[in-house]
Amino acid sequence: MLAEEERAGLERLAVELAVEAGRLVLHERPARVGVHRTKSSDLDVVTVMDTRSEDLLRSRLSRARPDDAVLGEEGGGIAGTSGLTWVLDPIDGTVNYLYDLPAYAVSVAVVVGDPTAPGAWAPVAGAVASPRTREVFHARAGGGARLSLLDADGALVASAPAALAVTDVDDLGQCLVATGFAYDRGVRRGQAAVVADLLPRVRDVRRLGAAALDLCHVAAGRVDAYYEQGVQPWDYAAGVLLVTEAGGEVSGLLAGSPPSGEMVLAAGPAAHLAVRAELERLAPAR
Repeated sequence: MLAEEERAGLERLAVELAVEAGRLVLHERPARVGVHRTKSSDLDVVTVMDTRSEDLLRSRLSRARPDDAVLGEEGGGIAGTSGLTWVLDPIDGTVNYLYDLPAYAVSVAVVVGDPTAPGAWAPVAGAVASPRTREVFHARAGGGARLSLLDADGALVASAPAALAVTDVDDLGQCLVATGFAYDRGVRRGQAAVVADLLPRVRDVRRLGAAALDLCHVAAGRVDAYYEQGVQPWDYAAGVLLVTEAGGEVSGLLAGSPPSGEMVLAAGPAAHLAVRAELERLAPAR
């Protein structure tokens, strides 16, 4: 565990980076956003602004933290010597951004260990900036999770951040559950079967289209639980810290397993237990 002073400094830097990149993607968004390229499938798109945002984050980090490693969604990994790795999602919710829907964000986290190996890393600090809603969710290990606000120009408002806390819902039927779907059309069929089974037995299901924001909403008590297959470390590195610092639990599908591309499940302790039991039961349908 790093000293509190260093963790606090890393949190401040994560906030600064996320806010600056968020301001870039908001204020310099072209009137018509075009697809720059595709990745895993024709549904998994990258825009020029994804690349510009990540370039900005990498440039700032190369000056502020030259000894740290970097893992970014678009630019891959850069080795470091400090034992810390910055995990970057320059625009989480790229399809929302493409269609000018407000549910997109910049996610910045710093972790110890190898973020590409499930269970081999732990988040130290992180921030998720949602420029369209003027919100920044941020946390550091052992320091709690908080929400700060942005003004119309995308700068932090000088007011005390609000503390975040997960809900204490313990009844599956009262759970508002968020989820997402893979880019692979075949995988989606199994995911649709899970939702079809789950939907009649929970309060409702939400599909926002941005994993980082889904995790922030669990931390803020706006939804009771979130689960998704196929997410990558940059999607959830900051969000994992926010949920745990807000009193929640984050795991894979099986009890005690770490979050990974196989499954990320986040909720308050009681809801986590209830939703995980359902997902385990439905696992063959996945």
